[in-house]
Amino acid sequence: MDVSNYTIATLGSHSALQILKGAKDEGFKTLCIAKKGSEKVYKSFGVADEIISVNQFSELFSLQDELVKRNTILIPHGSFIAYMKIDDFKDMKVMYFGNKDVLEWESARDLERQWLTEANIKIPRIFETPEEIDRPVIVKFYGAKGGMGYFLAKDTKDFYEKMTHHTNEKYVIQEYIIGVPAYFHYFYSLLTNELEIMSFDKRYESNVDSIGRISARDQFALKKIDPSYVVVGNIPITVRESLLPEIFDMGERVVEKSKELISKRGLFGPFCLEGVITPEADIYIFEISARIVAGTNLFAPYSPYTYIKYGEPMSTGRRIALEIKNAIKENMLSEIVC
Repeated sequence: MDVSNYTIATLGSHSALQILKGAKDEGFKTLCIAKKGSEKVYKSFGVADEIISVNQFSELFSLQDELVKRNTILIPHGSFIAYMKIDDFKDMKVMYFGNKDVLEWESARDLERQWLTEANIKIPRIFETPEEIDRPVIVKFYGAKGGMGYFLAKDTKDFYEKMTHHTNEKYVIQEYIIGVPAYFHYFYSLLTNELEIMSFDKRYESNVDSIGRISARDQFALKKIDPSYVVVGNIPITVRESLLPEIFDMGERVVEKSKELISKRGLFGPFCLEGVITPEADIYIFEISARIVAGTNLFAPYSPYTYIKYGEPMSTGRRIALEIKNAIKENMLSEIVC
């Protein structure tokens, strides 16, 4: 079956450039649903055969009939989680790459913790109440907000002082692990039952990463500076090769546990384990992103790992398109969309 009979679409945000570029490289028609004012980005890079302008991303749901007519396959990314309700996706008529059942587990901190714990993954301690805080913690808010609002607290008093800026927001109080933040990008194929390591990155966060450029003397001279963790960019890294076996094992355990906890298909396609590597080379994982993450944008056309495996350009965006292409050729598309 000709893949040009299908259209791969996504929201114009997050990782849309590499998703659409990868789809075009694999022979698909491409469609970008962009907010008004941002269309020029996707026109400039030439990744979209068509652009639909909307005022809000939630207008996606009013476009469903038209998208279905085009044999559209929708590729989710972080903006889907950040700007729309998970429940809205459950009854969506458009083909959706991935397992919708995973979304709830990714977005709910308690379910995410259960998933990681049962997969035998090391995780930071979670404090059930502020009164239990006995060490530095980081307070994180639910949803894919790119670190918006996260803050450090040294004790219970410090927590309550900083929480005055946040009302009616669900949060988790997590032990702050000292080490190198690292984000492990994977792809799991339902067609081949193979887990692939795609790439690694670390995030550049404002203003926590820029505070280090200010001397201690000058920090004292300035008025109080509270670190914030808003992601403004990503930095590529490679990890010590001796860590790769454990990184593979962690990914495989997470995938296999998802088949028990979530559904028979479990987690598949791109996903990311977000964690910290300590000086002792222990790896602690604090979040799962059950779809493509923005850190993979660094690796178009390829990362060292995908070049070694494929010997040709292979971004995560293109790997998604390749999986869909192979499924179409093998009459298995229904296995990887819902």
